[in-house]
Amino acid sequence: MDKKLWGVISLILLMVLAGCQDRQATPEERLADYIEHWNDGDFAEMYRDYLNEGTKQAYAAEDFVERQEKLHNDLAIENLEVTFTEAPEDTEWDPEQPADFPVQITMDTLAGPVEFDKTMTLLHETREETEGWFVEWNPSFILPQLEKGDEVRISSTSAARGEIVDRNERGIAINGTGYEIGIVPERFTDDSKKAEVAELLGVSEEHIDNQLNQSWVQPEHFVPLTVASSSDQELLSQAVQIPGVTYQETEMREYPYGEALSHLVGYIGQITGEQFEELKEEGYTETDLIGRQGLERHLEDRLRGTDGSLIYIQKPEMDPITVAETPAEDGETIALTIDAELQNATYEAMRGEPGASAAVDPTTGETLALVSSPGFVPSEFMLGISGEKYTALTEDPLNPLYNRFAAAYAPGSTIKPVTAAIGMEAGTLDPSAGLTINGPTWQKDDSWGNYRVTRLHPEAPNPIDLNRALVYSDNIYFARQALEMGRETLVSGLESFGFGEAVPFVLDLRSSQVSNDGTLSSEGQLADTSFGQGQMLANILHLATVYQPILTDGIMYEPTLLLEEEDAQVWKENLLSAENAEVLRGNLRNVVVDGFAQAANLPDIPLAGKTGTAETKASAEDTGQDNGFFIAYNSENPDFIIAMMIEDVADNDGSGYVAELVADVYTDER
Repeated sequence: MDKKLWGVISLILLMVLAGCQDRQATPEERLADYIEHWNDGDFAEMYRDYLNEGTKQAYAAEDFVERQEKLHNDLAIENLEVTFTEAPEDTEWDPEQPADFPVQITMDTLAGPVEFDKTMTLLHETREETEGWFVEWNPSFILPQLEKGDEVRISSTSAARGEIVDRNERGIAINGTGYEIGIVPERFTDDSKKAEVAELLGVSEEHIDNQLNQSWVQPEHFVPLTVASSSDQELLSQAVQIPGVTYQETEMREYPYGEALSHLVGYIGQITGEQFEELKEEGYTETDLIGRQGLERHLEDRLRGTDGSLIYIQKPEMDPITVAETPAEDGETIALTIDAELQNATYEAMRGEPGASAAVDPTTGETLALVSSPGFVPSEFMLGISGEKYTALTEDPLNPLYNRFAAAYAPGSTIKPVTAAIGMEAGTLDPSAGLTINGPTWQKDDSWGNYRVTRLHPEAPNPIDLNRALVYSDNIYFARQALEMGRETLVSGLESFGFGEAVPFVLDLRSSQVSNDGTLSSEGQLADTSFGQGQMLANILHLATVYQPILTDGIMYEPTLLLEEEDAQVWKENLLSAENAEVLRGNLRNVVVDGFAQAANLPDIPLAGKTGTAETKASAEDTGQDNGFFIAYNSENPDFIIAMMIEDVADNDGSGYVAELVADVYTDER
């Protein structure tokens, strides 16, 4: 290229560049840059390079930068979006006149969305050797109506925890009142009484000292030591007999049915460090109470509710101005299918014995009672149970903290009606045909080695038909029927009753099983399984449910627990013909009238049912224990089927004792 031509082009480029450098940014361009920094939270940059001199004289950097940063953090401001309305394209800007732009501001805060419009003014100023447009600002661009000297405040409204009620709206877990029991130091002058207080309240003397030595304690202050439910009047009465000990009312979660519903409902308690780390993003604080066990934990999301928040501006000597508000939303009231009075009657009938019970409506599948005995006092866990009390519970041989209704046990002879149903439906068991059975034991042939089936009542008169086999609970009869139907038929039949699959229930329950691997590996195991031994296990709720087909002519419903769930959801069907169901209904009534459940043979309540005793052993050397069962219903008015299991009944009349306890439920129900 010609050197002269190149020189001309270079000169032209230099002139163009110089012209660009001399052009001032328009107020619109300056505002666009300012708003970009605003949206990004670059408050220091906004203050340094964009605010006009008048604004900087009125507001120091900390008033602008630090305050906005703090408010963004305190108010949990997110999704800030600032926009402005552009001027017409042909607008000419006069440096002697302000440039006004409509500005739109939206943001999300902890109290909800905030949205407002403002007019932002830019003024033309000369600074040293430069000229340009600068923003005129005041605090109302942070929040509407905010002025210098105003305070931005936050308040919260606690949401009430949702309550749990039974099917008749009786309170099971409710928001009520309880009591804090404590000491007023200036009146507690006899230090020798400390041991008495510790023993009465179930706390240690060290705990008492720690509470009294807190920095805030003054002689006239009430110092709480423990809590008591409103029903624990005896404890309150004993406490105030000690000089200096008193109590005061406090808001408290109440569990009116106490131990009877403890394993089902559970309790709330102080959030643990692990739970807080997991849930703090959901708004939990380190001082929150949270569902820790049972339905309180399982339904936490629905029961918790959402606290309300209010952001407001407090002006000197004026009423506050609301900026944003989200009202508290209380937790749900959740109704259960449980009949709390039936639950309580069942728990009381169990007399503190270790065991489990379940009652179901045979026509809907609703769970009317679900009991684990013994229970515990939920309120003791609410604000932290003492170490002494917790140790006593964990070392109690009855293991009151163990939830037995969630476990599974060998069902013993209570499974015999199911075995009979499978055989009748398969065509291998004729209920009217009798077998001749002699002697207390039996084996098919020598191939069984030392294994023999034992019967409890060898005095049962021959021939043994189904009715007599159930009345006398004859293991040999059912073992022979199982051999007749074969392993495949029994296993598939039990599976059709729900064995080997999860119980469709809102809470996790141990599945019932045919065996550890779902198969029967030998004829001996086939025989054992036919009368509820071997490796067979059944959950107590499932065990009550498998009796439904006897009353529904072959239908078994999914067990429900929440009243909102749909009733009568068919889980299994075509399990039993109407003819065969009628046979079993008659047999089970005869079990009570003619058999060995005489304690349940009530004069005015015609119960039908089946007893069962299951031997449990961890090994061949283990002496094991005998668990007793009774499953029953009112044969004329079968409102519910109840299944009850009591552990270790060998020295207490076996399953006949359980029949007595179930009879108590029915007599109490009257």
